[in-house]
Amino acid sequence: MPPAPTGPVASVLFVCVHNAGRSQMAAGFLTHLAGGRVEVRSAGSLPAGQVNPAAVEAMREVGVDISAERPKVLDPEAVRASDYVITMGCGDACPIFPGKKYLDWQLADPAGRDVAAVRPIRDEIRARVEELIAEIDAAAAR
Repeated sequence: MPPAPTGPVASVLFVCVHNAGRSQMAAGFLTHLAGGRVEVRSAGSLPAGQVNPAAVEAMREVGVDISAERPKVLDPEAVRASDYVITMGCGDACPIFPGKKYLDWQLADPAGRDVAAVRPIRDEIRARVEELIAEIDAAAAR
């Protein structure tokens, strides 16, 4: 039996337009749920000035603190360095590199919504992140 990996088994980049809501929540969940098994990045094609306060509060409600995060600009190097690139409404702004697994998650945009409206989006993101972790773990076990 091969030794267990000591570092991350995969790297994931979450991309949305503003890197202020969906991608930040997804990155927060993946970091929280996968521990150090997965390297996590997030970015936006047109980053906002700050993370959506309703997203921060919705995540705090489930024990995940994303309050220190800041929106980051999408850099082609971040795409190149990632095994999985998950887009959330960024359209054609995300560069395509061979050998990456691209997934497009159709999710409502939490921009301008209150915490009550963000909760169902948060919960859907968590379910998708849990599925992603299962896929990454299965691939690493092969």
